[in-house]
Amino acid sequence: MPRSVSRLDSLRHALRGLALVLRTQRNAWIHAAVSTLVIGMGLWLRISTHDWADLLLAIGLVWMAEFLNTALEAVVDLASPAAHPLARAGKDIGAAAVVISALTAAGVGGMILGPPLWLRLGLDRFLGPVP
Repeated sequence: MPRSVSRLDSLRHALRGLALVLRTQRNAWIHAAVSTLVIGMGLWLRISTHDWADLLLAIGLVWMAEFLNTALEAVVDLASPAAHPLARAGKDIGAAAVVISALTAAGVGGMILGPPLWLRLGLDRFLGPVP
């Protein structure tokens, strides 16, 4: 493949990669659904600019891990088409990075969205003050 000659070509390649991940990776659809839900809740709860920054960084972390894991899997499949313990280890470790990022993002999302959601739903009247 020839090198990109312009920034526009580089952008086209990146968009092709984005489309490929969305078209071929089932977990990317899960990430998209959860990202949409979290963004919708943030809008509904009218969170602060600082909280938006934290949420968007957490969402970006998950997407970045998913994309890097997908790239790693493609390169491993190219380099080692036959089953090999090191190929499996590389893929498993890449998948673990996605899980770690998703759990981290869930924690960040819970800390940011939990208290205002608790108040918005009126649960403080029944269950006590926001934890």
